[in-house]
Amino acid sequence: MSTNRRMRRAAAVVAGIGIVAVLAAGCARGGGGGDRSDDGGAAASPGIDDTSITLGITTPLSGATAGPGTCTVAGITAYFGAKNAAGGVEFGDGKTREVKIEALDDEYDPQKAKSNYDQLKSSVFAMTAGLGTPTNRAWREAATADEVPQALIMTGDPIFSSVEESPWSLGFVPIYQNEGQAFGELLASSGDEHKVAILSQNDDYGEGYVEGFKKGIEGADNIQIVKELTYESTDTSVDAQLTELAGSGADVFFDAMSITPLVISSLQKAQELGWLPSWFLPSNTSSPTAILEPGGAAAFPGVYTVAFAQSASAPTFAESEAGSTFLSDLKQYGNYPDTPAFPHCVWSYQVGATLDQVFQKMTEPTREDFMKQLRSVSGYTAPLMLDGSSVDTTQDGQPAVSTVQVQKYNGKGYAPAESWG
Repeated sequence: MSTNRRMRRAAAVVAGIGIVAVLAAGCARGGGGGDRSDDGGAAASPGIDDTSITLGITTPLSGATAGPGTCTVAGITAYFGAKNAAGGVEFGDGKTREVKIEALDDEYDPQKAKSNYDQLKSSVFAMTAGLGTPTNRAWREAATADEVPQALIMTGDPIFSSVEESPWSLGFVPIYQNEGQAFGELLASSGDEHKVAILSQNDDYGEGYVEGFKKGIEGADNIQIVKELTYESTDTSVDAQLTELAGSGADVFFDAMSITPLVISSLQKAQELGWLPSWFLPSNTSSPTAILEPGGAAAFPGVYTVAFAQSASAPTFAESEAGSTFLSDLKQYGNYPDTPAFPHCVWSYQVGATLDQVFQKMTEPTREDFMKQLRSVSGYTAPLMLDGSSVDTTQDGQPAVSTVQVQKYNGKGYAPAESWG
């Protein structure tokens, strides 16, 4: 099935869910919590009643980042679809609730993301899982002012995991600095002389990766950064930057990009120029089937990324019990029949499982209690996590998942890379 067809399907399902969600919100008692209900308990926040809770998502469902964005909706919808079919989620207040999802397309446009938030904030209990740093930043301050949870979102910007700066927000995936540092440390440990060229997105996303990489090679006299360039997230081509970087003599290229088509064109342009360095790619733009295969990545001596979750495209994934369950749930409840090419389907499935843990801890149906319990999960191994990775929301300044493992592309998928080469 084509990506466009999947997107249309996802949008249709989301629209249907949305109608139900609005009705559910209308039945919920108003207020952000803190008031008392008629029976003396805490008054429920918007988007929750005794039988259901509604979560909102703003994420790209069309445009250049539609593939990962569609996955963010499909994964969490699959997780809670299976839970709902099994009877619902048991909350800590003794109630069993159906979890509903209402998702809107922001096209990776910050203004549309803010508009979507404004549309959803009064009818959903919490916002979650949405993809993108500029898009999530666009409504972070509003969510803080409105005291609406911005929970387990898909961005590695550390600002979302600072209690002081973002008391109503928390990221899910590792911060960009952690990923960049892991690349730097692996390269520095090689002991060989390396020249590095860097192309990064000209915003917090790119700056975070570069900052982490430079920290990872700090003190290593065998690594030299010979050229650094940037691009804008609105650019449609980076051919000029690739041509300039190819002349640097670098044998390692850190392509800190977030736009899928640009990463593919980078791989192709480098080959056209006869420049064949080893590559570092961020976790969200390193899909073997959606990016590396069309980009011809097998031509390069090594392509490295980082991961904390199993890859659905790995040959043995579907044979495992957890992988089989995930693919079945994704098809049946997430309306996503194909093996996902992007990791975001697995990540948002894990977001659903983590929210389940939080719901089980909630003793009051309020956003305040949700945020308190959201920051109390420790040592939780979500489904499909790699060995050594777990969810820990108790560390101020860190997202729910902060550990990463460097992996190397083997022509089909990724295998752990404990050393360079």
